[in-house]
Amino acid sequence: MSTASCDVRNVVLVGHTGAGKTALVDRLLATAGPPERQNGDHQLAHTSYVGHADPDHRPSRSVSLTLCSLSHRGLTINLLDTPGYPDFVGELRAGLRAADAALFVVSAVDGVDGATGLLWTECAEVGMPRAIAITHLDHARADFTAAVEECQRAFGTGVLPAWLPHRATGGGMRLTGLLTGRIVDYGRGGRRETTAESGRSDVRHAAARAALVEGIIAESEDETLLDRYLSGADPDLDLLLADLEKAVAHGTFFPVLPVGLLTDQGAGHDNGERGPARAGGFGSDELLDLFVQGFPAPAEHPLPALTRPDGSACDPGTGDPTGPLVAEVVKTTTDPYVGRMSVVRVFSGTLRPDDPVHVSGHGRAAAGHADHDDDERVGALSRPYGSVLHSVPDCPAGGICVVTKLGTAETGDTLSSLDDPRHLPAWTMPEPLLPIAIRARGRADEDRLSTALSRLAVEDPTLRVVQDPETSQLVLWSMGEAHAEVVLERLAQRYGATVDRVPTVIPLRETLRAPARGLGRQVKQSGGHGQYAVCQIEVEPLPPGSGFEFVDEVVGGAIPRSFIPSVEKGIRAQMAQGVRAGHPLTDLRVRLVDGKSHSVDSSDMAFQIAGGLALRDAARSSGVVVLEPVLAVDVSVPDEFVGTVVSDLSTRRGRVVGMDPVPPAPGSASSFAATRTVVHAEVPESEMSRYAIELRSLSHGTGSFHREPHGYEPMPPQLADALSG
Repeated sequence: MSTASCDVRNVVLVGHTGAGKTALVDRLLATAGPPERQNGDHQLAHTSYVGHADPDHRPSRSVSLTLCSLSHRGLTINLLDTPGYPDFVGELRAGLRAADAALFVVSAVDGVDGATGLLWTECAEVGMPRAIAITHLDHARADFTAAVEECQRAFGTGVLPAWLPHRATGGGMRLTGLLTGRIVDYGRGGRRETTAESGRSDVRHAAARAALVEGIIAESEDETLLDRYLSGADPDLDLLLADLEKAVAHGTFFPVLPVGLLTDQGAGHDNGERGPARAGGFGSDELLDLFVQGFPAPAEHPLPALTRPDGSACDPGTGDPTGPLVAEVVKTTTDPYVGRMSVVRVFSGTLRPDDPVHVSGHGRAAAGHADHDDDERVGALSRPYGSVLHSVPDCPAGGICVVTKLGTAETGDTLSSLDDPRHLPAWTMPEPLLPIAIRARGRADEDRLSTALSRLAVEDPTLRVVQDPETSQLVLWSMGEAHAEVVLERLAQRYGATVDRVPTVIPLRETLRAPARGLGRQVKQSGGHGQYAVCQIEVEPLPPGSGFEFVDEVVGGAIPRSFIPSVEKGIRAQMAQGVRAGHPLTDLRVRLVDGKSHSVDSSDMAFQIAGGLALRDAARSSGVVVLEPVLAVDVSVPDEFVGTVVSDLSTRRGRVVGMDPVPPAPGSASSFAATRTVVHAEVPESEMSRYAIELRSLSHGTGSFHREPHGYEPMPPQLADALSG
């Protein structure tokens, strides 16, 4: 892996769940073969360096970012396979941060979903090079032409096929290169190329080739190429290929390639024998060639802005392998045999085993200088091929490697030189918005739970663990049900901590309905030392958010000054306990207006008890209102879903307080970048516990929302009565 930055390609695979990303990575691995082709076994390897028993890797759904490395035409290609399910968008963000180009995997059967379209727009805003792989072409309902047209409608101009597939007679698939005219047959005999001229004579592909050539010329900076084309001359193939590569690298042209399995041609699978690595599918070689020729080297991709660990500015990085070290932990996980492992992208300098590094991030080194307590030593370096880790001597700028035994570095932390510490800005992570309350099943589970949750929170930045101080519940904030299920499964399988899900408790409040007077008497004067305290209070509700006010209006020494704080303390204690359904009281002004004391039997405790009794007496007179927390919610959806969202918020007892249009990003041609609207509403928190899931359904995966506390408001009487009844 001691290669220059120009000899590396970092590609992230994205697309909706079930599009075939993981299967495609497996075929690319099989096509490239193992490092140095140590043996003839080309069995498809699973795309993970973690064991198969890990719940992160299930046959039906990928739920974690995985890294695989392979070699093709002398270059190292790092493939980052991301989950397609929206719950695991944090893993997707990590893959985008580590990669320099994106391959969008689109099923010819299922098409483009809303989440994939939004991701395309996001990549367009940062100029990330993209290409499209059409999968599932072996399906009876698959139509490559229709799939390309859908991608063009969804992703805009610049989306054009570079190869066309055609089902060959007797099984197999034939691919025709629209620029080169090369014809590649995938069938029982494996992969076979025919002459270039035969492809150019196929009139069926003339229109597609003309569109491709015109698209490349439109992006070309060579005016002579356009003049020659307009004059009727056939453009020079080498110039077209060069301009194609530039357009892809600049993020303005997006080639479409067909890839897939050959389910009807056998190729050694019928009798249990394995044929050549590429015999079970088509398009893998062409896709690998695109990675090498069309996608940019890491040095061509701009580095994120750099700062010092204290936030001060520093010179921008250059991506030079000989420069100062700047690397980032994009994923942290734990292997039962290897221990803690970190996937690290090196942006500048060279990372080597046993190097001391400075770790910044997660609030470290914020005092204006690098703290040596944040220094640690790098362990062994390796790159994964399938489920096997291969040791490497170093990882220069542009590379991605697996580092073992980083004791304190967490996902998103920056690793840099001790003598020149630098810091990369944190990438945008989604906010976990689905609360899941849990409770340890037994004492042994409770002992393991704290350590297990802290480790999982380090590995997964989209998981937030909160011990609610009001309800005493342990709440996991996750991205969705699937995310929560994976977290609970990891707790049980990795750490032996079994938990039960319990209903999430919403912290309610109480206040008085109207002004009232209350009398508290604590009189006990028989049998030993007595208790004597009488206090009279006047209570009035305050506007929401006012809290508690205590006013001493006692005159004439009816209550000694030393016992006035005791009355207030007793009232505060009673407010914390509540007077109706056990919810704390708030937004009250209490005036202590009169009382009585005894020279011998009055005490601090007696006046505390009397203060609480006086508040309860006032509550009986005025009545109690139950208050529920209300959230300020901002929901962002495409204009076509605004009506649906507003109607749904109304059913949740929400009040829409405004709407703001959000225009599409400049230069974005994607249909998913249409004008969006942010709906501002105030909604009771009890109605929003599962909104993260329900908004996804309402908006077809294109909606997002943000929530924050807005205050407390009276709960409808029928709901309050149901709670207290």
